[in-house]
Amino acid sequence: MLEKRIVVCLDVRDGKTTKGIKFKGNVDIGDPVEMAREYYRQGVDELVFYDITASAEGRGIMIDVVRKVAREIFIPFCVGGGIANVDDMRSVLLAGAEKISVNSQAVKNPEIISQGARLFGNQCIVLGMDAKADPAMPSGYRVVINGGRTDTELDALQWALRAEELGAGEIVLNSIDTDGMREGYELNITRMISEKVSVPVVASGGGGTAQHLADVLTKGKADAALIASMVHFGDYTVGSIKDSLAGQNIPVRLTW
Repeated sequence: MLEKRIVVCLDVRDGKTTKGIKFKGNVDIGDPVEMAREYYRQGVDELVFYDITASAEGRGIMIDVVRKVAREIFIPFCVGGGIANVDDMRSVLLAGAEKISVNSQAVKNPEIISQGARLFGNQCIVLGMDAKADPAMPSGYRVVINGGRTDTELDALQWALRAEELGAGEIVLNSIDTDGMREGYELNITRMISEKVSVPVVASGGGGTAQHLADVLTKGKADAALIASMVHFGDYTVGSIKDSLAGQNIPVRLTW
């Protein structure tokens, strides 16, 4: 069995790492460069950097911060927020990222996925998807964009399958309903999409304990779990989470 990955997310606003609940009530909690360095030291498998207000504000990503973070870590590094075209993608890759996450812009212009995949390879293009429960949708889940501010008419499962067809090499699936709540991931939608697509699925939204990760990596069938609050606020280290998972015979990389 392939090793399961632990991914730490840095949501960045105005150059500072920030954290909220369901995309609301954000508070600044630290310097993203210093935090990236610390999580790398702890042995995190990957790091994700989201400029969370770039799309809503209609501006480009903070490339200088991306460059500073990339200098501190030597693991896969994914960047998203404000990626509007392939030139933006190229700039992020040249700044040191290995992967590019597209979310709102991909919904508005799906061809950005295929354009990026053709130029930089499928492995570089990550679909970021924010979804919330909605019984009116075929799968029971609706895609939302602009940091959870705007509903779309896209069904979450159908959008995941479409993005894979277009060339996305990975999907980061964030549940709006559990985001920041630290009460567990949304297992139903995670399992649904993981079983239907052939690309890796990273579960996001709701991690609060090591058992939550164990559940989403097994019952939810995710390939990786994204965490934020549980390490940002010092409740866990990356190493303690991995030790707990390994104790349940979940394959993780304990050394690097």
